Amino acid sequence: MTQWTAFAAITGVVLLVLLVLSHLTQSAFDEIDLEGRSDDAPDGADHTLDAEASPLEDDQEEFHETPVGAEAEMDASRSSPSSEASADVSATAETDRDIESETAEPSPRDRRDGVDPDSLTTGMMLANVAASQGLFALILLGAIIYTGVPADALGIEFSRGYLETGLVVGTAVGVVLYVANELGAALATRLGFDHDEQLRELLAPDSARGWAVLLGGVLPLIAVFEELLFRAALIGALSVGFGISPWLLAVVSSIAFALGHGMQGDVGVVVTGALGFVLAAVFIVTESFLVVVVAHYLINAFEFVVHEGIDLEWARTLES
Repeated sequence: MTQWTAFAAITGVVLLVLLVLSHLTQSAFDEIDLEGRSDDAPDGADHTLDAEASPLEDDQEEFHETPVGAEAEMDASRSSPSSEASADVSATAETDRDIESETAEPSPRDRRDGVDPDSLTTGMMLANVAASQGLFALILLGAIIYTGVPADALGIEFSRGYLETGLVVGTAVGVVLYVANELGAALATRLGFDHDEQLRELLAPDSARGWAVLLGGVLPLIAVFEELLFRAALIGALSVGFGISPWLLAVVSSIAFALGHGMQGDVGVVVTGALGFVLAAVFIVTESFLVVVVAHYLINAFEFVVHEGIDLEWARTLES
């Protein structure tokens, strides 16, 4: 007998942990950005420096007003041995300051730069994403087996027809949704709204091996886990187990799906939420987990290849 309540509880915990981690990651990136802006000099800094420098300007004016005789005495004093000793002391002080500057503890900005997201390697980012998504996927799979959730409730079948339909329909849906997603993001950018793609840039490989890992390992894992959670579990299993309308669950799962992508900024959240609802609708209509997995994978893969691989920005193309 299927333990629907236990499965719903485990799914809810996984979703909650995922959203919390997403929020914490977004907050960490936002904090770094704010610290970076606070390190920049304010607009009034130049005026402050000018005000502080005014006594020096007054001293220079007094110096120019010094009588000629006094200037001669000052010239004589500058050529005296005591002035040469003063110069030596000044040079020594400058050397000491140089040594101290080389051995001094890094400034707060230097320490911040040391943990800047740009300093993280692509391999580290890919490994982190693969580990976290893989762990969550294993937990969900364990919950499915432990609670006895039937495969058909998740939109899964084991047949050749299911495989062929999933690949063909999923590919068509993925291409269409990718184009629609790009057009929506480009239109938002043209209207003055921008979304943050910092995470995608951090995950973009710089070698053939890295691209193989991304396209052949990390992105399929992301697609399987997110579709298993947001579509198969939150819509398919809960609608079958509790008799809830799948369209109502589609709205809830799409909101959760959007919140889980907060790193993409406000516009990215809206676009992702809309994309999530379309994927939910496709899952409900086709009753196929494989269709949405293939579509999800192709959307992500096209985004990486187009933007990071061949460096093509749709927004710039439309504006031109």
